[in-house]
Amino acid sequence: MRAIFLKEINSFFSSIIGYLAIGVFLLVNGLFLWVFQGEYNILDYGFANLNPFFQIAPWIFIFLIPAITMRSFSEEIKQGTFEILLTKPLTKWKLILGKYFGNLFVALLALIPTLLYVLTIVKLNSDQNNFDWGEIIGSYLGLILLGSVFTAIGIFSSALSKNQIVAFISAILLCFLSFFAFSSLSSLNLFGSEIYALEYLGIQFHYESISRGVLDTRDLVYFLSFIVLFLSLTKVTLNKSAQ
Repeated sequence: MRAIFLKEINSFFSSIIGYLAIGVFLLVNGLFLWVFQGEYNILDYGFANLNPFFQIAPWIFIFLIPAITMRSFSEEIKQGTFEILLTKPLTKWKLILGKYFGNLFVALLALIPTLLYVLTIVKLNSDQNNFDWGEIIGSYLGLILLGSVFTAIGIFSSALSKNQIVAFISAILLCFLSFFAFSSLSSLNLFGSEIYALEYLGIQFHYESISRGVLDTRDLVYFLSFIVLFLSLTKVTLNKSAQ
């Protein structure tokens, strides 16, 4: 599994695409948070906190992580190296987890430079003793869990097709629906009333819950279950491809 993990990281950074994907993530965040005027501009926000960043980051993750994961299995299937991997002394779970953690590591690398935003906010805050570190830590934990779920979805989408573009678009669609669909449906006036229970099924509800700095085991179980579900679907898909 370690060899697969390192192979995924090396293959991602062996081309300009890897650096470009992370660069675009940081550039878009920087422009919206510090340059473009609007609701996400921290300087115009009126409060010295990173709420705008944690609001816009899921949108960018929806495109960034599928761009990272789209090559995982699609390229192996297209080039015929997937069959070679099956001859190696490793189980399908080790293969899936090696690729999963390799892609997740790359995705989380993009978050490291954003810690500079935290330093900036601390400097801008006039009363640093009242700085809400719990909310910051909770929000970053929420982003890590969100990235973990989106990576599992991206790995699954990559196993569906040997075409990377198809895998990319499929992952974007699944990530978008998983994050926004249930909360949007819960606000619709269906059957004469709003169905609030649907909101609990969506990722957005649990992401926002953790981002408030409150660590609830129900949210952790939800994210873990979502990850296991899509990794299991990946294994089922690969079993069919190997037949």
